[in-house]
Amino acid sequence: MKEDFRFYDNRQKYLMFVNTCSEKWVVAQRLAQELDQISPQPPALRFFDAGVGDGTVLTRFLRVLHRRYERLPFYIAAKEISLEDIRLTLDKMPDRFFEHPETVLAVTNLPYADAPWLTSRKGAPVVWKSVALEGATAADFERQIHELQDFLGEHWRTKVSEKSGVLVPEVPTVLVLYRKDCRFLLDAVIPREGEAVADFDLVLASQPFRLRAETRFKAARVMAPMARALRVGGRLLGIHSAGGDPGLEIVQEVWPEENPFTAHRRELLDATREALGEEAANYTFDPLPDREALFRYHMHTLPDEIEAQDTRIGTSTLLAAWNAATYVAQIEDERLAEAMTSSAYLDATRAVLQKHGALWFNDESYVVTRNG
Repeated sequence: MKEDFRFYDNRQKYLMFVNTCSEKWVVAQRLAQELDQISPQPPALRFFDAGVGDGTVLTRFLRVLHRRYERLPFYIAAKEISLEDIRLTLDKMPDRFFEHPETVLAVTNLPYADAPWLTSRKGAPVVWKSVALEGATAADFERQIHELQDFLGEHWRTKVSEKSGVLVPEVPTVLVLYRKDCRFLLDAVIPREGEAVADFDLVLASQPFRLRAETRFKAARVMAPMARALRVGGRLLGIHSAGGDPGLEIVQEVWPEENPFTAHRRELLDATREALGEEAANYTFDPLPDREALFRYHMHTLPDEIEAQDTRIGTSTLLAAWNAATYVAQIEDERLAEAMTSSAYLDATRAVLQKHGALWFNDESYVVTRNG
């Protein structure tokens, strides 16, 4: 496998998966359950999305936040290295600024260890842009956000790190958005360059790393920094693929020995405790019982589209199912190209769909709480 391979950057596979499966919806619902466990403190409810993707989870969660805290100021920070994902996320935000004026949004491409604090630990210069959106309608906000496309195109570029072989930002960048007519109210919420703090009430780390990455690497590079970004009483909700589902069956029909779902949530939490060292005494690491930790999401299909005795499942459905299964399992392009030289992969996909009458996937969740 190439060292610079980053599965989630394959836009075709990603967008097909997002638009044909319900994972984003289900993750947003799972995240909303955490609101019963937090107690926001002035001046704002503070939420960090450690990998915002296309913004679907974030915008769904913001609707829930507004319903629950209609007039509470929100400080929303999000990390994403992908330019296309940032564009998609920002495209969903005008309605959020209209419905909930007391919102401050900060997006950044900084690494996990730096992103919650919107600064570089190594002292690297960070491009900082703060925009006070004018007007009072979603159309006003949409126009001004669209005008940021040139800025994003210039500063949200990536390169391959010579040291690690992974994608890193060429220019560390922070973009802050809020409504100008709420600036007085939000003065204590709006982050300033070099002065931003983390102290989040809630952090979401949903699929923030490659499945095959070493467990200690995941803990040290992602989970430990996210835990440090919590305020006292704050909660980190982690989510990753668990396997043991029809999606994995499709993959194993083609690659019988394939099983990328090797890191159990308990192992990851143990590694996170180790990565935090003495600081771990300030946290509770909760793997949750299976009935609470495990949840599933489905691929969307038409009613009665998949029936056990029906061999006429449409090619588009088979391709969508194959894409979803190999996307979740993070099968690299080289092996996919080889497998798709014959029709065996479609036959395998059809057989699994007929066996179960649907396609679903399992995720597992876990929680880290800061106590002191």
